Amino acid sequence: MLSEVADGVLVHRSEFLQTNTTVVRGRAGVLLVDPGLQDHELACLADDLSASGRTVVAGFSTHPDWDHLLWHARLGDAPRYGTARCVATVREQLSEPDIKAQITEHLAETEIAGRVPLDGYGLLTALPAGATRIPWDGPEARIIEHRAHAPGHAALFVAECGVLVAGDMLSDVLVPMLDPDAADPIGDYLAALRLLEGVAVDVDVVVPGHGSVGDAGQAYERIERDRAYVLALRDGREPDDRRIGPSAAPGWEWVDDLHRGQVQRLAAAR
Repeated sequence: MLSEVADGVLVHRSEFLQTNTTVVRGRAGVLLVDPGLQDHELACLADDLSASGRTVVAGFSTHPDWDHLLWHARLGDAPRYGTARCVATVREQLSEPDIKAQITEHLAETEIAGRVPLDGYGLLTALPAGATRIPWDGPEARIIEHRAHAPGHAALFVAECGVLVAGDMLSDVLVPMLDPDAADPIGDYLAALRLLEGVAVDVDVVVPGHGSVGDAGQAYERIERDRAYVLALRDGREPDDRRIGPSAAPGWEWVDDLHRGQVQRLAAAR
């Protein structure tokens, strides 16, 4: 079910990992960001849009993780965009003949096994390198590109609506997930947080890729929380972070394992 989080912006949350799909209303249709996740959820999203007389005129994937590259035939054939670096990474994935089998195997032991549509997986159009706007007939959607979590990762800032679509950052349940293949994952993440901080004063709503939507004032709070976590990793300290350890949200205890893995990788790199 779609929930309006700001004037002209709606969010659909998946049951799996609280994955958020963002819908921005334009003049002729909607911009769909990171649609997901299960087949019935995407069909429900298509039904909701159809019932309101809206069609999808553009799509955008914030980054090249599998759960942000999905689509459904009932959403139509609108152009789906990503940053140039994001799309280059996706094309590398798609060059592997068994990529969809790998995803299916990855999901085999989850509650959504067999429920994720992969027919339109990763069929993105690359925006020009350095592009700063989504090409569509709607509110200006500013692209804030970085590589904190993955190559070509981008947030979208819809200033007219005061909404920051953060991709896999600024979550209330997930700690910052560093790019293990980056030359400087800590530096990349801190640089990305500074970019987001540059628009935070005008943000009324934060939509993370996973977790709860944040309201006015929470942009700064979430940026500071993520920065404190990353700085603790940099300095070899245990983060004081309620998203890990005994204070983790019910059902999200596994995030502590994710955190421990990051600590180990950084220690090995040192």
